[in-house]
Amino acid sequence: MLVGYARISTQEQTLALQEDALHNLGCEPIFTDTASGALTDRPGLDQAMHYVRAGDTLVVWRLDRLGRSLKHLIETISQLQQRGIGFRSIQENIDTTTSGGKLIFHMFGALAEFERDLIRERTQAGLAAARARGRNGGRPKAAALNDPRKVAIARALYNDKRNTIADICATLRVSRATLYRYLATRPQRT
Repeated sequence: MLVGYARISTQEQTLALQEDALHNLGCEPIFTDTASGALTDRPGLDQAMHYVRAGDTLVVWRLDRLGRSLKHLIETISQLQQRGIGFRSIQENIDTTTSGGKLIFHMFGALAEFERDLIRERTQAGLAAARARGRNGGRPKAAALNDPRKVAIARALYNDKRNTIADICATLRVSRATLYRYLATRPQRT
């Protein structure tokens, strides 16, 4: 069975072109969405994914109607393949039920993996270059209690039960977590 999926991004657009192409191919039923491709919540696509069964083929007018990104497209088509469901794109002439369509799909997957690896390599190189210049990633350490004398003052204020934790933090201009981290043992107040 051929099951269609069509999507438009705005209310001003029309589904007619996509629906006509899907009907002419023999798709029945056709699920639709009016939503940006970037949105994760697409009820029509969710319905189509729940409706299709092993042996069916999900058909779209163009690849960009199905996936938000190449990664999302590959994940969606992989889910379909794992369930024994074919995929077909009319405009790109891709049909994963044929050996040629499978080849094209695997090439897309390889390109996406290559892109992810390049991003990872660039990120690692950037971090290494920053470390070589003496910069470490992450949130900077709180400088408020970096002096042992300040830690001693914080401990003295903490041990005086007349001071509340909120008052100590406000006086030292540190968060509760920072205060406890520099007190380390969190001695009990007497």
